[in-house]
Amino acid sequence: MVLLETEKIVRLGIFFAIFVVLAIVEIFRPRRRLTVSKAGRWFTNLVIIALNPLTVALIFPVLPTGVALLAAEHNWGLLSHPAIPTWLKFVGGFVLLDLVVYVQHVLHHAVPVLWRLHRVHHTDLDFDLTTGLRFHPLEIVVSMAVKLAAVAAIGPPPLAVLLFEVVLNVTSQFNHSNIHLPEKIDRLLRLLVVTPDMHRVHHSVIVRETNSNFGFNLPWWDRLSGTYKDQPVGGHQDMTIGLAQFRDLRQLSLLRLLRLPFSGDAGAVPINRH
Repeated sequence: MVLLETEKIVRLGIFFAIFVVLAIVEIFRPRRRLTVSKAGRWFTNLVIIALNPLTVALIFPVLPTGVALLAAEHNWGLLSHPAIPTWLKFVGGFVLLDLVVYVQHVLHHAVPVLWRLHRVHHTDLDFDLTTGLRFHPLEIVVSMAVKLAAVAAIGPPPLAVLLFEVVLNVTSQFNHSNIHLPEKIDRLLRLLVVTPDMHRVHHSVIVRETNSNFGFNLPWWDRLSGTYKDQPVGGHQDMTIGLAQFRDLRQLSLLRLLRLPFSGDAGAVPINRH
């Protein structure tokens, strides 16, 4: 179908456009001083980022938009009832998919085997737009499986799924970016979307802060579930990013990060420590 033929072009085009824009803004309007070599971090992060779509393509014959087309054809899902208005299917599908992403993120901090995978994301010692795409390939596989099941169960319109995928990718780069936003703009934006200052708290080395601000796209779930934290206790400039047990750069080489889920003690799962 035309939608599937244009999906990759649309997603890749928007991905690279947003990446370039945010990378430029990070140079001229940085929020924080970086603490380690950007070249080394970016090499590691970009290789991991490149591995993820290859892994997904090898394992999954169909992506979320394709499952949405199948769901629409066979009337699968919660929103498939003909009495539901199209606009409500669209909005409801988008919001419910975002709720699934939020719950999945919380579970990655609560279930030891999932935390082993998710630690790769949190071991980054700095916080910029590449952090938002730095996920172990196996975590991407788990996330994609959950997303495919959610699309089949919810039954959102295919266009809503495509929009959600594009927006999630954009916001993941945006809310991990090292860009300076004036406080008033940040306050207004975080009513509708997760901002960098809001999500940066989640990457704090302090466990109480790691257990907050799980949202990737919509900011409401954290407020509704009590996991919202407005600011880091030490301030954004002085807060320490990463995990306490991974401070040595030798632990964070590309090969060690790929082996990380299978090596060592998983440690205390953050969400169960407080």
